[in-house]
Amino acid sequence: MISAYTGTQIRETEKSFLDNGVGAVLMQRAAYGLANAVVRELRGGRQRLYGASVTVLAGKGNNGGDGLFAAAMLARRGLRTTAVLTAGDAHPEGLAAFKKAGGRVVRLTPENMAEATAAAAASGVVIDAVLGTGAQGGLRGPAAELVEALGRARPGLVVACDIPSGVDADTGEAHAPVLRAELTVTFGAAKAGLLADPGADFAGRVQVVPIGIEAGLPWPALCRFEAGDLSALLARPERRAHKYSRGVLGVVAGSSAYPGAAVLACKGALAAGAGMVRYLGPPDVADLVRQACPEIVCSAGTVAGTHVQAWLVGSGLDDSDEQQLQRARDAADSGLPTIADAGALPALPDVLAPQVILTPHAGELASLLQRLGVGLDRAAVEASTLSAVRRAAGLTEATVLLKGATTLVASPFQDFYSQAEGTPWMATAGSGDVLAGVIGALLARLGADVGHFAERGIDPDARWGAIAAMAASVHGRAGSLASAGGPVTASAISDAVPEVLRTM
Repeated sequence: MISAYTGTQIRETEKSFLDNGVGAVLMQRAAYGLANAVVRELRGGRQRLYGASVTVLAGKGNNGGDGLFAAAMLARRGLRTTAVLTAGDAHPEGLAAFKKAGGRVVRLTPENMAEATAAAAASGVVIDAVLGTGAQGGLRGPAAELVEALGRARPGLVVACDIPSGVDADTGEAHAPVLRAELTVTFGAAKAGLLADPGADFAGRVQVVPIGIEAGLPWPALCRFEAGDLSALLARPERRAHKYSRGVLGVVAGSSAYPGAAVLACKGALAAGAGMVRYLGPPDVADLVRQACPEIVCSAGTVAGTHVQAWLVGSGLDDSDEQQLQRARDAADSGLPTIADAGALPALPDVLAPQVILTPHAGELASLLQRLGVGLDRAAVEASTLSAVRRAAGLTEATVLLKGATTLVASPFQDFYSQAEGTPWMATAGSGDVLAGVIGALLARLGADVGHFAERGIDPDARWGAIAAMAASVHGRAGSLASAGGPVTASAISDAVPEVLRTM
């Protein structure tokens, strides 16, 4: 599992080391990791090290010091290095080491802006070491002008030192201009802002360099499941399993306008291993569900009269179908784990329970927050996804999964997850319905197994967020597998889910 922390948590952990006089050691370890990462990138691109050009954009703080020490190490390996001092001043020891190694220094001014921009843009590697995790807001003055101009020039390999300058380490908010990195080399642990949008847009690949503070870190601000975690959490059925022990999921989805949503949700649930799926809905939609999935048990009954272990409600619901909306409300009120998607979101009460998992996209989350008195529009949600999903979980007391390029999950117990295994090709109609089905299947199968999560170090009370994040990871992996780098349909994503689970 990847554990990510706020900048505040990292700085508080580092404080005891700094108080004990080992700050210089930490900086050397960070610089060494950064320099080696640049070397690996160059070699991976089959480029010669000797004579390769590197420009470090160095601020005046410790982040700039990390960059300067790393550039000094690269200079000693035969790379041509230039340091652009964006504030005119720089970390004294780092600058001295850089000069001693033979690096060229340019103090940025309005007069040499064009020259500095051209030199950096022509470099094989640009290291962004202007602002670190403690910075408030974004770049200003000449530094902002330089980064804005470099963004237009599209330099070669951009490597961010700890975090791209202008990205908030705590929230992932991006204060323009931000230079988009291909690789972010971050120190001690991943920063929460690197694993949340829009920060993740600018971070590229994230590489963590241990520097010796890791044992002192507190409970993480954000977690991300990896393949090994899924293997441990997605327990295979036991030898004497039967369809009821595999999990029975009730589905309230679809309408005359959107009948396919019900089919895709049901297909997603079956693909993710539900032992049985019971569908409640209009006869015409039920007929389509039967044709597509003969395994589904369809009826026009009530929630109270349908025996299941979890509910999926909302995919493709029409706000004019009061019977279906009432079924969605009854499911959320049943006390059973419930995944509430799309059309169910505006129909449910404002305050719910942790076992109810809401799955809005950014626009739906904005509407939900506005209904709860928080004046955020879609653009504001997309500009600060982690803050928005945290706020929604706190206000609704439900578990909230925000769909997007990076999927975020917030629990009212203050557990947070980030998953990003998908591909942009998954932005296609019906993909979210399949995700709802995958979540529903895992809720039905694992939701009641408190001991399963406790044995694996997950707070049983907060297991709903973990289940949602697991499902998002499976869904993203299935989408990438089905896509293979090209367009993909929701049905193809569903078809790929069993293969993903087989390899876990």
